[in-house]
Amino acid sequence: MNSLYWLVTITDRRSTDAFLALYAEFGVTVSLRTVGSGTAVQETLSTLGLEKTEKAVLFAMITADTWPRLQKGLRRKLQIDVPGTGIAFIVPVSSIGGKRALQFLTEHQTFTVEEESTLKDTRYELLLVIANQGHTGPIMDAARAEGAGGGTVIHAKGTGMEGAAHFMGVELVNEKELVLIVSRTAQKNQIMKAIMRKADPKAGAIVFSLPVTDTAGLRLLDEES
Repeated sequence: MNSLYWLVTITDRRSTDAFLALYAEFGVTVSLRTVGSGTAVQETLSTLGLEKTEKAVLFAMITADTWPRLQKGLRRKLQIDVPGTGIAFIVPVSSIGGKRALQFLTEHQTFTVEEESTLKDTRYELLLVIANQGHTGPIMDAARAEGAGGGTVIHAKGTGMEGAAHFMGVELVNEKELVLIVSRTAQKNQIMKAIMRKADPKAGAIVFSLPVTDTAGLRLLDEES
């Protein structure tokens, strides 16, 4: 599935609508949006006459066919290369849980399913689970039953969820949770299947994985394998 990517965009929160509008032009549905803050020190901001601003962080699935055209649009229409405008980057997706989830996340884009996984020699993968708020517990219970360790939860707003019922068979609400789980590559498929099978249908869980090229802090897991 090496022609599918997870697109991450970070920009000034006041620019969110402009980015969402541009992405819609290219058929890219922003699945999640959350907020963050810049790290520039106050002395630097004062020198430049600037105020500390909130950042918008946008997440979306994008195909290899769409990315070059969107990248050009970001540069031409939003001047993303101008310092302070924002940044957008893509990470290869190695697998996704279920055909319906794939169809939903790439609804308006051209995509042909290919052989799974770039970076086949990776020992770990990052599993990302998007779910309706309030269903993290059962999702982690299902993951742990298949050998997963802990997970990290990020609260976010869902966008572009209007047509979800057509693909997922359940209404997806705006209040979302993004669960991040690092797992051994060998256990990835079992964990993903368990989440899809055991999670409450009302969670509307969507799960996919990104390859992890290296780690620190997982020595005990390495020694057990």
